[in-house]
Amino acid sequence: MEKKKKFKLGLFPKLIIGIILGILFGQFLPVWFCRIIITASNIFSTFLSFIIPLMILAYVTMGIANLKNGAGKLLLITVVIAYVSTLIAGSASYAVAFNLFPSFMSADALDQIAATAGNSLETYFSLEIPAPLDTLTAVVLAFVLGLCLSTLRGKTIGNSLYNGMSDFSGIIDQVLHSVIIPLLPLYICGTFTNMTKSGQTFAILGILWKVFLVVIAMHLVCIFVQFLVAGAISKKNPFVLMKNQIPGYVTALGTQSSAATIPVNLQCAEKDGVSEEIRNFVVPLCANIHMAGSMITITACATAVCLMNQIPISLATVIPFIMTLGIAMVASPGAPGGSIMTALPFLYMVFGTELGDPSGPICAIMVALYITQDSFGTACNVSGDNAIGVIVETIYQKFINKTAVGAKEVKAH
Repeated sequence: MEKKKKFKLGLFPKLIIGIILGILFGQFLPVWFCRIIITASNIFSTFLSFIIPLMILAYVTMGIANLKNGAGKLLLITVVIAYVSTLIAGSASYAVAFNLFPSFMSADALDQIAATAGNSLETYFSLEIPAPLDTLTAVVLAFVLGLCLSTLRGKTIGNSLYNGMSDFSGIIDQVLHSVIIPLLPLYICGTFTNMTKSGQTFAILGILWKVFLVVIAMHLVCIFVQFLVAGAISKKNPFVLMKNQIPGYVTALGTQSSAATIPVNLQCAEKDGVSEEIRNFVVPLCANIHMAGSMITITACATAVCLMNQIPISLATVIPFIMTLGIAMVASPGAPGGSIMTALPFLYMVFGTELGDPSGPICAIMVALYITQDSFGTACNVSGDNAIGVIVETIYQKFINKTAVGAKEVKAH
């Protein structure tokens, strides 16, 4: 007898349920009950602040350490293209959001949000759990360890430290999947309970659904532009390339995972005419380092949150944030909502030190808003991976491979 597959509710519907319950609790239940939910949410947010530096240390170290591939120039070219693509996507997202979103936000709605700033409920108690190291220290240490492991492992040092960091990454991964991800709906529920009691929720939700539609439109434009550039460089029809990408796009929408989409994306790359050696190198690498779709979502959401809460925002604050996040997000693949979890420690660069607290209510709104669009961001990420694959294949065939063949011929003579 075949065992029946257990029905499993995904993270996205769980978060929607958390939002709905939070609104219902705040609207209809007494203050004492709401304070219980908010206290539980606050304890979780404290633990989240404790675990984030460890997550950065584990994931960024292993993400960089695993970039080692004897492709030399090919690795450098791919990394630069992926990073530039991510920076352009984030900058364009800010430009669109900053100019378009204010039209969604009436003065009345903004005044209503501002008027409720001091109406938040107090928790019954709170816990202090100091993080073992601060975020900046974690990032710098992760880069030092990752780069050294990538270049020295197997040459001047053995595999002991690499294996130890790999095990540590596995432990953090287990915590993320067993504690953080399952309890995110509680975190969001507590935030929306508090927002509803203070009178913010309906004014905010009236704005956010419009933000959602604009972000999805930006994802689609980004994919179109990436394949247009890839088609122009490779002299291939961009519309055929986009048609070939449909299975990868749909798979990413369903799985919310760049890693889970790699097998399908490799098939899409094969249809695009990318050679086996290039696609086997570029697609898995870009699944970890190319985050254009995620950057579009995070930048647009951060801009929307700033405008809603009347927090000053400018290109001067956004560009350093995008540049930092473009590197740090090598920590994000492998977990639903991984990009926003990686971004949390850096949101202070946009929101300021106090409002940018990773365990604060503004960051909780960012998490909720991002994860509702995570599947579309992931689909944009993986589609761009294959556009990069087409570009790298063209560069390889025209320059690197041609040079190598020429050098062999000269040596033979």
